Amino acid sequence: MLAEVHPPPSSAVREPARAAGRAPGARLTAGVAPSRRGLRAAGLGIGLAALALPMLAACGSSAGHPGAQAATVSAACTAVGAALSDGPDPDADPVGYAEAQIKPLREIQTSDHALRVAIGDLAQAYARVFASNGTSSAASKAVAAAAVRVDTICPGATS
Repeated sequence: MLAEVHPPPSSAVREPARAAGRAPGARLTAGVAPSRRGLRAAGLGIGLAALALPMLAACGSSAGHPGAQAATVSAACTAVGAALSDGPDPDADPVGYAEAQIKPLREIQTSDHALRVAIGDLAQAYARVFASNGTSSAASKAVAAAAVRVDTICPGATS
């Protein structure tokens, strides 16, 4: 005669550790030797730390790193020098030269606030020279003053 087989109560299926008389957290380490439980926990901690380090490093910004800031300024200074070296000869065609500088200067991006303002001032001064068709001495003086501010941050960029 065959015995009838009944499924276990539903709580035993969902909570096998509790049905076996163990705490629910104990099933994670059930069957693991006590000396290895510490190693497993240590390995978990090391694994989590290894995952967390790159995330923490990504949270940093270059603002606190002088080398990164210097590289940003240097790249922007190089861009300013390159922009100002293009275009007509400033002595032969000052208005055409001023016009040629406006857009390239405005396109230069930098995270350095002082340099960004100085470049913007220089572009604006060239725009005033162009708008006056080279007749405004105030616009020409503004170009000279803005060039000095840029050169203070980027020595030789405007020469």
